[in-house]
This record gives sequence, structure tokens and C-alpha cells, in this order.
Amino acid sequence: MKYDSPPRFGRLPVSILLHKKTFSITVALILANLAALLVSTGLGDMYINPLDVVRTIFGKGTEDHTIVIHTLRLPRIIAAFLVGASLAAAGAILQGVIRNPLASPDIIGITSGASVAAVAFITYFAGTVSIKWLPVAAMAGAGITSMIIYMLAWKKGVTPIRLVLIGIGMNFMLASLTKVMLVLSPITVAGEAYIWLTGTVYGTSWEMVWTMLPWTLFFIPLAILNARQVNVLQLGDEIATGVGSSVGRQRLLLVWISVALAGSAVAVGGGIAFIGLIAPHMTRKMIGPSFGGVLPVSALIGGLIVVVADLIARTAFTPYDIPVGVFTAGVGAPFFIYLLYRNRNVRT
Repeated sequence: MKYDSPPRFGRLPVSILLHKKTFSITVALILANLAALLVSTGLGDMYINPLDVVRTIFGKGTEDHTIVIHTLRLPRIIAAFLVGASLAAAGAILQGVIRNPLASPDIIGITSGASVAAVAFITYFAGTVSIKWLPVAAMAGAGITSMIIYMLAWKKGVTPIRLVLIGIGMNFMLASLTKVMLVLSPITVAGEAYIWLTGTVYGTSWEMVWTMLPWTLFFIPLAILNARQVNVLQLGDEIATGVGSSVGRQRLLLVWISVALAGSAVAVGGGIAFIGLIAPHMTRKMIGPSFGGVLPVSALIGGLIVVVADLIARTAFTPYDIPVGVFTAGVGAPFFIYLLYRNRNVRT
């Protein structure tokens, strides 16, 4: 009997090389995010050098540095990362489950549902109910909207194209409702709500960070545990059913994970656009389509984009603090057009 010789190190299987590539990119992105956090924490009206930033984070800084870093900058930067990571992960899940490269919380109405609930809360309950309940209102709006979309899309199951089309229609309807509420509300309330809708992490407190953190830490790992199911769903409903996957149940679970991530992100950061759309595309260009790698890398890229965008927003136009959503939309829209142009001959 003839045995094959053991593979040499220079001829490793492609899957192992891909895992090594994904691991290397993941480590590089973690280091890039830590560097962005360090730089962003030190820059502002008061410049703090990186060494003092590290000392202050570990409780050995001066009183002034402690107030600036621990009270003003650090919760804002961590919230920016969590918002970006959650939106990117939500977009990656939707694009994988729905098998549509344009799917994202922005497009299919999840973000609009959260925004309607948040604007209603700001307009009708400001001054009577604590602002601490705003995240709850936004997440409830996202959840109710997703339920309505899923129910309207159900016809002996839910097909990806029907879900997207109904989501787009719901998105426009909810956006119109939001504008009506803004027009009818007092000008001061309308101004506050409009800034929130644009997308901003200005004034974020540790309380908001602790509110969002459990959602991110629970639902992103849960999505990773279901990575195999997403890979199967990407092959189509017939193939997924043929290999024993419960398509309807798995799709519903994954959509709800996406809703939870997007709702918590919108509750803290407002309507920050294009992160859920762009980050997964960038990830697939870097590591390929396997969802087990796409999800964590997308989350790291999304967090990095929002942290850097927020740094530019609060330092480039001093003394003005521009909403971070302005920059994500300004960079995201042209980049997405570029991606469409590069892939114009590719069938999706």
C-alpha cells in the first residue's frame, strides 16, 4: 500500500492559510484599534501625550488629566467603538442571511424604527421621563419594526428579496414619520433630535457605555457561534434545507441578533450611517466570504472607522464638535460607489 507523504510547511491547505490570514488581520486590527484609542484619548483642546494617557487610564495621572480622560473622552471613545462594532456586525449578519450586498440596518428599516421611537421619546417625554430610558425606547422601536417587517414578508416562509423590499418600503415610511414629528415639535426639541438622528456620541457617559456593553458582548459571540448556519444560508434556501438546516428558524434567530446589535447601537450613537453597509464589504475584500472570519473582522473595522471619524469630527473643526455621522456618510457613500463600480460586472 502506498502512503502519501506528509505535507510540507510550504504546501499547507488553503483553508489553513486563510485562517492564518484572518488571524493576522484580526491581530493587526486589534492593535490599530488600541492605537486609535490611545491617540484619540490624548487629542483635543487639552493635548495629553500617550505616556500620560496610559498612566491616567491606570489611575496614576494628574487630577486634570483624570477628569478629561475618565469623564469626557474615554467613555465617548469606547462608546464609538461599541457602536461601530455593533453596526458592522449587524450589517454582516443581514448581508449573509439575506444574501444581498445592499442589506444593512440602514436599508431595511431597523435603524429607522429605532429612530422613530427615540424621536418620539425626545419629543413627547423630554423633561417628564429620565433620558436614561432613551436606549430602551430605541431598542423597542427597532424590535417592533423588525417584527412588522418579518410578518409582512412572511408567505409560507420568508424569502430574502421579499424581506429587503418590504424593509426598504418600511424604511421610507418611518423616515417620513420621523420628519413629521420633527416639524410638529418645538424648535429646541427638534434641534436636539435632529443632531441625534445625524449620529453622534457627544456627551456619552459611562452609564451609556455600561448599558450597551452587555448587548455587544453577548450578541456578537452568539452570532459567531451560528457562523456555520450563515455560511449554509448563503448557499440558498434549497441547498440549506437539503443539508438539514431549519432555514426559517435560523434566519429569524440571526435577524433578531442583528436587530439587538443595531438597536443598542442606535440607542447610544443615533443614526450613524453606512457602517453596517461598508465594513462587511471591506472585510470580504480582505479575508473572503466565510462568516466565521467576516463577523469579528467587520466588528473591528466598524469600531475603528467610528473611532477615527469621531476623532476627526471633534478635533478638525475646533471649537465646533461635528456629529460623527456626517463623516461616516461623507466617506461611506463615495467608497460604496467605488465598490459598486469595481464590481459592476460581478453577479451577486
